[in-house]
Amino acid sequence: MSFNDDDKEKLTNTEDKENKEILNQDDEFEYVEVDENSDLDDDYEYVEVDEDSELEDGYEYVEVDEDGNEISQGTSETTPAPAEEELSEAAQKINDDLNPPQLANIQLEYAYLGLLFNNPKGISVYYFRYDECFFSNEALENLYKIVIFQDGEKYAPPQAKEGFSLPIEDAQTYDMKLQLKGAVSKRNFSLEQIYTELKKLFTLKKSFLNSPTKKMQDKILEIASYKLYKQMSVEEVESAIEQITVTNKLSQAVLNDNVTSFLLAGESNLTNGVEIPFNILSTVFKGLRKGETMSYAMPSNSGKSRFTVNLAAHLAFVEKKKVLIISNEMTEDKMKLCLITTILNNEKMQEMHGQKLSKTEGELLELRFRPDEKAKGKVKLDEDGFILKEDDETNAEFTERLSKVSTEFNQTIKVTDWVAQQIENSIYFIHVSEHSNEDLRKIILNYYYKENIEYAFYDTMKTEIADIGNGEELKKTATILSTIAQKFKIFIASSLQLLESSTLPVNLTINDMSASKTVKEVLDTLCLIKQINNQTLSKYEYSLTDDYQKCFDLEPSPDPDVRYYACVVDKNRAGAKPTVLFRLNLAYNHWEELGYLRLKQEFIQI
Repeated sequence: MSFNDDDKEKLTNTEDKENKEILNQDDEFEYVEVDENSDLDDDYEYVEVDEDSELEDGYEYVEVDEDGNEISQGTSETTPAPAEEELSEAAQKINDDLNPPQLANIQLEYAYLGLLFNNPKGISVYYFRYDECFFSNEALENLYKIVIFQDGEKYAPPQAKEGFSLPIEDAQTYDMKLQLKGAVSKRNFSLEQIYTELKKLFTLKKSFLNSPTKKMQDKILEIASYKLYKQMSVEEVESAIEQITVTNKLSQAVLNDNVTSFLLAGESNLTNGVEIPFNILSTVFKGLRKGETMSYAMPSNSGKSRFTVNLAAHLAFVEKKKVLIISNEMTEDKMKLCLITTILNNEKMQEMHGQKLSKTEGELLELRFRPDEKAKGKVKLDEDGFILKEDDETNAEFTERLSKVSTEFNQTIKVTDWVAQQIENSIYFIHVSEHSNEDLRKIILNYYYKENIEYAFYDTMKTEIADIGNGEELKKTATILSTIAQKFKIFIASSLQLLESSTLPVNLTINDMSASKTVKEVLDTLCLIKQINNQTLSKYEYSLTDDYQKCFDLEPSPDPDVRYYACVVDKNRAGAKPTVLFRLNLAYNHWEELGYLRLKQEFIQI
């Protein structure tokens, strides 16, 4: 392995202002030109060139013996040093294979190697491990290997040699070694300072080459241009790189940039969230906004998964958005049945699929359909008026018979066929049991890149099995979701577990959470939802407005599936935090927002 002409030309470049500054060079110096046919086997030294010197076409050299005594002096009849533009091109060519020009400082590498050749003991402290060694070309790396395996072999620690192959030496590498020694012999260079500056560059090179995106590479290049870069230590450079890795997951900007157009456009993420079928919550949240995270906490078996499906179906089929549901609660079959129930009974979606009917989830599961009037005397019915399946009848035969005698059945099939055709706004589903935070991150990003999902639901947010009961671990999960949401502009909602407590539904606080109370710190929106006991309905009232000028009582329902829920908005970065009343029927997965809820004045607890 040997140096090419570009390497030698770069070595002669001592007038580069940037490199002079780094190496503290204040005067002009020229290197000795080594003639390929020269019989001189001794060292050559670096010689200061006087500004008035008449030596314009050649390079001045001084031959010295082993003790450094001058033997003879003269000039070589060689080609003049290349122009600065040519040297820049040479530097670019040398470094193209490893790093961009912003991380190129071959003079620094020359100085480091020259100092080691003059003082091989320095390799005992100032060395680079294999995975942190990023010389600008193979020739310089070969010289470095000559130091650790030959000149400084007895001083280099084992970890300095690990991973490197043995060097190759020939006449040209020997000449280059002599030039490097001479180049620094009369300079007051500090090996520690040179090593530190070079290690900073190598650290940047390594991170640059390992960065997965051009955006991160550009940010790493910026570090070398920081105003106080020269004052940074190696550890501070590493911290800056780590900070880039972290902040790359978040949105960054100059806040005072384009503020006028931001104000006048009226299309920022603060105003253009997707509406949900609950007017009050949609207003106070300003819709579901991409880049934010929401959680809704309910006690066990209160309908967290059904609420999730209700929101997801609205986003997918009404708002035409791609949605992902990750569930460790409901399986695919249960989720699919809940989705069909939701779409079948939702008024807005009925307008879209064109079928107006009502079927409970239980009726759909058991294929319980009523016959048309003209078929009532021809089929057997149960006590509730649903068509009975014959004992020896297969499921295929039964559904075929239903299609001939039940319009209700045919309407249902039209709805399911319509749902299957909504390919462009699908609801993707993943059921997970044992999973880690990293699994969760990978799932979301996979569907983001593969399907460009914009809205994701996680039902229910839990810690990893090994960390059950550790509240802070739940906060870590919430933080990961928040980071993904902000970086990739995805809305992410998750359900949480609420304690079974004696707290009145309108008085719920974060203390009624069964998990980490600190998870609230990470979320943009948090709702605490709990059923109002039917025996206490008379204690509450609701209003269509938040001034409670006109209030209404909560009317009990004879249907056991009809419930009233209080929804306390415990956190809302967008503004108001009302308490909202829901009336729902879980059998139809129908959620209706009635208004603002409060205790009647005579029942307010002091």
